[in-house]
Amino acid sequence: MGQCFQFYHQLIKIMFDKKVYAARRAKLRQSLKGGLVFFPGNPEVPCNYAGNTYPFRQDSNFLYFFGLQKPDMYGVIDLDADKDYLYADDLTMDDIIWMGHLPSVSDMAATVGVQDTAPVGELRDLLHKAALSRRRVHFVAPYNMQIAQKMSEWLSIPAAKLKDSQSVELIKAISDQRSIKSKEELAEIEIAMDIACKMHTTAMKMCKPGTYEYQVAGAMEGIALRHHGGMSFPPIVSINGQTLHNHDHSNLLKEGRMMVADVGAEAHSNYCSDITRSTPVGGKFNARQKEIYEIVLKANMTTIETLKPGLPYRDYHIAACKVIAQGLKDLGLMKGDVEQAVMEGAHAMFMPHGLGHMMGLDVHDMENMGENLFGYDDEIKRSDQFGLSYLRLGRRLQPGFVLTVEPGIYFIPALIDMWKSKDKFTQYIDYEKVEAYKDFGGIRIEDDVLITEKGCKVLGQPIPKTVAEVEEACAKE
Repeated sequence: MGQCFQFYHQLIKIMFDKKVYAARRAKLRQSLKGGLVFFPGNPEVPCNYAGNTYPFRQDSNFLYFFGLQKPDMYGVIDLDADKDYLYADDLTMDDIIWMGHLPSVSDMAATVGVQDTAPVGELRDLLHKAALSRRRVHFVAPYNMQIAQKMSEWLSIPAAKLKDSQSVELIKAISDQRSIKSKEELAEIEIAMDIACKMHTTAMKMCKPGTYEYQVAGAMEGIALRHHGGMSFPPIVSINGQTLHNHDHSNLLKEGRMMVADVGAEAHSNYCSDITRSTPVGGKFNARQKEIYEIVLKANMTTIETLKPGLPYRDYHIAACKVIAQGLKDLGLMKGDVEQAVMEGAHAMFMPHGLGHMMGLDVHDMENMGENLFGYDDEIKRSDQFGLSYLRLGRRLQPGFVLTVEPGIYFIPALIDMWKSKDKFTQYIDYEKVEAYKDFGGIRIEDDVLITEKGCKVLGQPIPKTVAEVEEACAKE
């Protein structure tokens, strides 16, 4: 038994003590009334043929409540019987030959505080019976098509209707729990932050003319792997920072361009970091780069200095946009009344995204459950205004939230041309002066922040951020 479990802990990741998972499930039971709560774990996903799969990543809700990093496992909480179940099939000899030995499902379940286990076939029968008897089954709509097909069959719900049938009560209960990070969770996020610090300081040193973006991206991913982690999302490393989620890494770094590196690490426990730094190629800011950079930096730092619980994050977004609009007005790129310009959304040509999002087990924490259900509430509704509509988190902040603060300024030629052709916001934007910046690219600065009882704390080691700090980091060998 001892040897089996020693091997098991090397192969199957267990984040925390079983008491943590038992307590999480017990708290969830208190938030829901009657029926079953169904948590499907993820299957392996083929990359280009069935036997060649993408790296396995467990579903975050399953991970939070059942903690096991193994494909094809399913958790059930029976609210009426006050019991937890884990459904999975034990390995066959063929599995063992190709994949190695693992302990039994019951042994794995015991490590996360679950006593009752059964094969997947019995889960199918359980859910069929629940559907026939109209017993309530709480679930979150799946994002994985393999899981969607199984749930459709087992629950007798057309796949296209699963989202309509998901449990809003469950989503809100999960959001309440997962939004507030425990000390154990924060420790794991700090590990991801430490890896990210190494990644970004390395990228700054590499940001030299003649280097390809893919060399920088590859070095950053290598650091994550060397520290027993991975990437929390596909890396964004580009001199074309005006494309917000640019995953192309084919460009050669050239003097006069800014390299935006929006890259996060995922710790071995799957808790995430998400950091962005913008670095001048060659290590020295020219006058134009420095002017734009300082505006973004001010928006970032002013937000962090004032963050505290009780206020809507939407208000911080709007305040950061006013800093950006005022800075651009001081440069002559915007004009007129700054308050009015931001209220009407004129600034969004330069910052079309939200100020930040929640972060934890997912880099965009819980986004799969629907941003409006956890990023907003009955008090704070999502806007439909361009720019503000992309804000993922609008509701009031609470102690224990971990979120990103990531203002930016971008010069997107297609957007500039479209707005100019429509004479849009000509009272606030000087298009003639903006024309000279269409080759600029973009700048984003992003930190990960914990909301505390009285304010906030920037997580992780300080990563160079001021102009002087970035230039000093670039000069190091």
